[in-house]
Amino acid sequence: MKRVGKLAGSYLRMGDTLLLFLCLAASVFGLVLIYSATRSYETGRYMLVQGLALGLGLVLFIVFSLIDTDVLTERWYLLVAFNLALLAALRIFGVEGETGNRSWIRFAGIGIQPSELLKITFILLLSRQISRLQESRKGLSGVFSVMTLALHFLFLFGVYVVISADAGNALVFLFIFAAMCFAGGLNVIWFLVALALAALATPLLWTRFLSEYQRNRILAPYFPDLVDPTGLDITWQPRQSRIALASGGLTGQGYLNGERAQGELLPFKHTDFIFSVAGEELGLICCVAIMLLLTAIILRVLFTGLRSGSHRDMLICAGFAGMLTFQAFENIGMCLMVTPVVGITLPFFSYGGSSLVTCFAAMGIVSGVRLRQKGREDSQRI
Repeated sequence: MKRVGKLAGSYLRMGDTLLLFLCLAASVFGLVLIYSATRSYETGRYMLVQGLALGLGLVLFIVFSLIDTDVLTERWYLLVAFNLALLAALRIFGVEGETGNRSWIRFAGIGIQPSELLKITFILLLSRQISRLQESRKGLSGVFSVMTLALHFLFLFGVYVVISADAGNALVFLFIFAAMCFAGGLNVIWFLVALALAALATPLLWTRFLSEYQRNRILAPYFPDLVDPTGLDITWQPRQSRIALASGGLTGQGYLNGERAQGELLPFKHTDFIFSVAGEELGLICCVAIMLLLTAIILRVLFTGLRSGSHRDMLICAGFAGMLTFQAFENIGMCLMVTPVVGITLPFFSYGGSSLVTCFAAMGIVSGVRLRQKGREDSQRI
C-alpha cells in the first residue's frame, strides 16, 4: 500500500493535475446538463452510459499518460493496422445512426463510433510522419513531402467518407491535418495552394458529389426559409436551438425548467444541441462558463506542447488542440445557427461514450507529454 501511495503521489506531482481537473469539471458539468436534457425521456440509461464512460475515461487518462508516445509512434505499423481494422469493421458491421450516416458499430446495445478512435491514431501517425520529413534532407516544404502528407490525409479522409457518408466528422480530420501542418512549419504558400485548389474544386463537388439534401443542409443557416424538395423544413432544428438560447437570457429559465429542454421541440438536445440546453436553462452566464472551460483546456494543451522540448510531442499537442477547437467551434456555431448542422458533439459536454472516452484518452497523452518533460527537468537538476 505504501508503494501504491508513493506511486500515486509521484503521479500527482508530475502528471498534469490541472488538465485533469479541467476535464473533470467540464465532464461533471456535462452530466448535469445531460440529466436535464434526458429527463423527459424517462430513462436513466443516458446518465448510466455517460457515467460509465467518465469512469473509463479517467482510467484511460492515467494509462495513456504513462505511455511514451515516441515508443508508440515508432510502432506505426500497429497503428496503421488498427486504423485499417477499424475501417473494415465499420464497413462490415456499421449501422446507420439517427441522421442516416453509417458511422456506428453496435454490439449488444453498446455503440462505438470509430471516427473518435481514429482521431487519436491519426494524430500520432501524422506527428511521426511530419517529424521524420523534417529530419530528412528534403525538409517539410518540398513537393515530395507535401504530396506524402496530402496522400496520408486524403486516404483516411476519402475512405472514411465513402464508408460512413459522415462528412461532419471527416471535417475534424481536415482541421487536425491543417493545424499539425501549420505547427510543423509548413510554408504558408502550400496553404494558399490548397485553398486555391479547393476553390476550383468546389463547383464540381457541389454539383456532382453532394446531394440536394446535403447542399440544403449547408445553406440552411444562411437561408432561414429554405425548404427541402421533400417538404422537410431543414432549418427547424437550428431555429429551435437558437430560440432556446435566446429565451434563456442572462441567467436562464431555471435548471430543469427549460421549455424546449424539457419538451420535444429541441432535437438531439443531449448530443448536438447540449449547448442550447445550457443557454435556455442557465443562461448566457453558463454558456460563457462552458466556453471558458473549453478554452482553458485547449490553452493548457497548447502550453504543454510548447514546453515539451520535443517536436513530435509538440505536434501531438497541436493536433489535439486543433481537434477540440474545431469541434467546439462547429458545435456552438450549429447551436447559434451560424454553421451547418453536421452532427459534431461538444467535447466533454455532449452525451456520447465514444466521444468522452476519446477526449480523456487524448488528454491523458497530453498529460504524459508533461510528465516526461518534468522527468527530464528533474534528471537535469540531478
